[in-house]
Amino acid sequence: MKRLHWPRRMPVDPYILLLLGTVGVAALFPARGTMADVASGASTTAIAFLFFLYGARLSTHEALAGLRHWRLHTTVLVCTFVIFPLLGLAARGLVPVLLTDNLYTGLLFLTLVPSTIQSSIAFTSIARGNVPAAICAGSFSSLAGIVITPLLAAALLGNSGGGFSADSLVKIVLQLLVPFLAGQVLRRWIGGFITRHKKVLGLVDRGSILLVVYTAFSEGVVQGVWHQVSPLRLGGLLVVEGAVLAAMLALTWYGGQALGFGREDRIAIQFAGSKKSLASGLPMASVLFGAHASLAVLPLMLFHQMQLMVCAVIAKRRSSDPQLREAGTRTVPVSRTAVGTGTRSG
Repeated sequence: MKRLHWPRRMPVDPYILLLLGTVGVAALFPARGTMADVASGASTTAIAFLFFLYGARLSTHEALAGLRHWRLHTTVLVCTFVIFPLLGLAARGLVPVLLTDNLYTGLLFLTLVPSTIQSSIAFTSIARGNVPAAICAGSFSSLAGIVITPLLAAALLGNSGGGFSADSLVKIVLQLLVPFLAGQVLRRWIGGFITRHKKVLGLVDRGSILLVVYTAFSEGVVQGVWHQVSPLRLGGLLVVEGAVLAAMLALTWYGGQALGFGREDRIAIQFAGSKKSLASGLPMASVLFGAHASLAVLPLMLFHQMQLMVCAVIAKRRSSDPQLREAGTRTVPVSRTAVGTGTRSG
């Protein structure tokens, strides 16, 4: 009888454990009164700084050079901001059988946020795909999402966004877009510093996201929103998210083939077009949903971990495709440790 062996490294992002720990702290020790005001102000500042770092990191030259592969990038953008939202709208029919109204709002918001960058690159590299294309596709998606995501939220979420209004668009511009553009402008002078200290700054932006999570979930605990979610409803949410992820993985892979893309490009399309960014989505939810952000980001947090685990398996299998061994394909190496740090940029 064949023995079962556990993999040496489970495809669980350690940062997700920190996020869950932060949720636990918020549940036990939520910020109230003056502390809530302090946490909210610190969260607002952290979000602005987070997007400033995103702007300072993104190489404008590389992004413009990547425009040459416009068909691939357009395909990823359509998957991210057209097909994903259509699946989200279709899931409305599952309310109230599998989802509550609040969980559906969070699920729909999940389908509106941009794609990841770092984890898409890492998985594309492991699967021996087009790494430069994955870099550009993820970057374009994140940049476009700063504008497209709030516009889609305004059109599709409306009043269900927990107080979403035209003022939210102004907040998005001031808190996200302006800092991002400032980072781009100052990149010429601070780009070297950012590169030299990327590990330290990576801890800073990850810490910023933890602060955003703590503030959002604290507000949810204080207002009693968690009493609205039962284990049965969470199970239903996981089933729906699994179906959405499976549909996008199949569509990006076989759709890329139908559009005439080669194997390496199809891999980049699959990993960039089937993912959603936790790092971009959390701050946006905090701005758009306010006190209702805790339930709004729950589907995104669960989907993020699910996509990492599933894509880790797919990338490993793609790397051992029989036709690859025959062709002796060469690839651009990317550190495998990037898989576990997809949250920083994704």
